[in-house]
Amino acid sequence: MTTNPRPLPDLAKRDWSSLRDDFPILNQQVKGHPLVYLDSGASSQRPVHVIEAMSRYYEHDHANVHRGIHELSHRATTAFEAARDRAAVFFNAARREEIVFTRGATEGLNLLARAWGDAHVNAGDTILLTEMEHHSNLVPWQMLAERRQAKLAFIPVNGPDGSLDEDALDRLLTPEVKVFAFTHVSNVFGGVNPVADLCRRARAQGIATVVDAAQSAGHLPLDVQQLGCDFLVCSGHKMLGPTGSGVLYGRYAMLDDTPPFHGGGEMIEVVRYDHSTYRSPPGRFEAGTPSIAEAIGLHAAMDYLDAVGRERIHRHDAELVALARRGLGELPGLRLLGPAQGGTGLVTFTIDGVHPHDLATFLDGRGIAIRGGHHCTMPLHKRLGLSASARASFHLYNTHAEVECLVEAVEDAIMFFGA
Repeated sequence: MTTNPRPLPDLAKRDWSSLRDDFPILNQQVKGHPLVYLDSGASSQRPVHVIEAMSRYYEHDHANVHRGIHELSHRATTAFEAARDRAAVFFNAARREEIVFTRGATEGLNLLARAWGDAHVNAGDTILLTEMEHHSNLVPWQMLAERRQAKLAFIPVNGPDGSLDEDALDRLLTPEVKVFAFTHVSNVFGGVNPVADLCRRARAQGIATVVDAAQSAGHLPLDVQQLGCDFLVCSGHKMLGPTGSGVLYGRYAMLDDTPPFHGGGEMIEVVRYDHSTYRSPPGRFEAGTPSIAEAIGLHAAMDYLDAVGRERIHRHDAELVALARRGLGELPGLRLLGPAQGGTGLVTFTIDGVHPHDLATFLDGRGIAIRGGHHCTMPLHKRLGLSASARASFHLYNTHAEVECLVEAVEDAIMFFGA
């Protein structure tokens, strides 16, 4: 018996509609209508392949990892470490030890701000971010700045299209900057930031880089060596994997220069009553019993994404975004955020006279799930003069027909609310 995910057929030969059959949750009605799930930017759904992999582990092989000599512990350890090997391939890390398992992007960013940040950021240093960051890539750095008496600086966005003011970047990349943390794909705009160029420019100044890939890891190919980043974080639940799973990638030299985040079992070499010594990365960052089933599920999710083809998924996402922008853009009083072309995974908009919460409630009555609110980007919304916005976000299981259903329902909502 093995808990490693079962091999998958070549899913690239299947059409998008048939792939939906792999996601059992989509085969239901909500309030008398077929479910149209357009909230994958908040959390994606899971294919049977992921669900079965986790179930097999719990049914046959559950035990604690690394510590046991018995057979079940051996199986669990083998499967857990196989997930690390899979993640190293998925992100093209230079070595498996550059992969740290976390509970998600939020924990990865907090780990970096607390452990790496406390060790390397001092009074008077600058932490550089962008104005489009998710709270998870803002609040931990604010807390670090408060602890270390450091400064925060922000690269502005040029307006509702979400592009970065790269002229400002030249002014802000100063010798005082110790770390530059930024999102790969904005969870509001959907635009893809030029990560490789940003990392190259920062590295030329000796600045550490942190990439938030929460919105990109499940939608397009990611090669950390090509990107040239020092650190990268992502959440498994946004890439067809389980909640409570995630990856922190770090260049080994950077991880080796970072002290532990949590103390406890498993992350130690030797423990005395008055002091302890710690394991080399990644072990020093994985204290206690890890999320074993979640790592196995994440392994299965990465297998599924690659079987479909991440470049193919990226093209499919772009088609859905373009179709949604064309249809929504023709509706009266509706204003689109994000780039006119080149967006991936989501479309965000406002409607004059209709609050996004009211719109989301109206669409829910049609079985359509979207997100209404500030999307954990309160400062960005204030910068744009907005209190909230509506967001429809897509993944590989969404279809053109669902986008057309969204546009029709939004048009009906505009008429209903008299906007």
